[in-house]
Amino acid sequence: MDAFVLCEIEIAGRIFAMTHSLDKPMTRRHVLNTAAATALTIDPALRAVVYAQGSDKPEKEEVRVGFIPLTDCASIVMASVLGIDKKYGVKITPTKEASWAGVRDKLVNGELDMAHVLYGLVYGVHLGMAGPKKDMAVLMNLNHNGQAITLSKKLAEKGAVDVQGLAKLMATDKREYTFAQTFPTGTHAMWLYYWLASAGIHPFKDAKVITVPPPQMVANMRVGNMDGYCVGEPWGHRAIADGIGITASTTQEIWTDHPEKVLGTTSDFVKKYPNTARAVTAAILEAGKWIDAGLSNKMKMAETIADKAYVNTSVDVINQRILGRYQNGLGKTWDDPNHMKFYNDGLVNYPYLSDGMWFLTQHKRWGLIKEHPDYLKVAKEVNQIDLYKQAAAASKTPLPKQEMRSSKLMDGVVWDGKDPRKYADSFKLHA
Repeated sequence: MDAFVLCEIEIAGRIFAMTHSLDKPMTRRHVLNTAAATALTIDPALRAVVYAQGSDKPEKEEVRVGFIPLTDCASIVMASVLGIDKKYGVKITPTKEASWAGVRDKLVNGELDMAHVLYGLVYGVHLGMAGPKKDMAVLMNLNHNGQAITLSKKLAEKGAVDVQGLAKLMATDKREYTFAQTFPTGTHAMWLYYWLASAGIHPFKDAKVITVPPPQMVANMRVGNMDGYCVGEPWGHRAIADGIGITASTTQEIWTDHPEKVLGTTSDFVKKYPNTARAVTAAILEAGKWIDAGLSNKMKMAETIADKAYVNTSVDVINQRILGRYQNGLGKTWDDPNHMKFYNDGLVNYPYLSDGMWFLTQHKRWGLIKEHPDYLKVAKEVNQIDLYKQAAAASKTPLPKQEMRSSKLMDGVVWDGKDPRKYADSFKLHA
């Protein structure tokens, strides 16, 4: 039983004892049982008083959490919409942001308390890549999978329907090819570069790479500003719905159950408001569990986040891929068991040290950092594993046995975090 409930029981017990002091003597067991029942039905206003008595009361009760209009912001939104946040003594206010650069800046200057943010962005800021340097924190992983690489319909008509077809076309039809990602150190950049490099396409020498905010990807492809892009849903499926692009690869084909967005904040925030950080993490864990619990919940989530206040698109563009129902825009359809997951019995959310370290290896590979960092040290600084474990206990989320995990990527190369220097230096194509 958590400290919150115990505190409620204690206070309810005192109330019970006082109101029955003139009655016949009662057993301690009777008092505690009655108090426990009282605690469960306690008025919300009194719950606030009760919580205030506890040592784990959130220091900051209203929390501004930034998000970008993407499907994987869903657990943050649902924690707020369903009122799960209140259960943990906080009020989550989701705030819609226009770009990842904007999210970064607002986290750094304190306009946002936390954010739905690219895993690699947090590490980039921590090491001072692509902008200001600030000690950062990853509280939890928000999702696995569910991003896609889109190629324009014009390329597809010339045979570029996958990375091999793209490589063949680029070798024969020589011109400048432009591809977009969402942030220089972010997840989409790393998926795009890994995918291109797997077919011998150097992302910088053989192509031009630009940065475009997620909601602007489809509009930019429509006017011919790019040949392809990597972004989160629903903007992969939206390109198909609008008839301007095809899905050449899902990111789960690059790395099954890959880390993606995280709940990120600054190290200063965690130090100043540890109880708040734990409470928000627990609330979002519970919201992710709710989303993954069944079809009806996923449909409800899709209806909610499709709203103008959040992703601002049609429900159909969101709900197909969160259910694993994929099409590539060329007539191929399939059911993907490795679709976007928000919880998956807690496997999604644990901030594995090896996940954070992988992004650092790719930052080194592509010259975003010049020297090898102390990979494990940086991951331990950023990923708040102890705090996550506390939030997991509060939300009854199971924990893995290890702080590292092993994965095989699309080229057969295994990443397990054991020798990051060797791994980073092992790639034939690099900066």
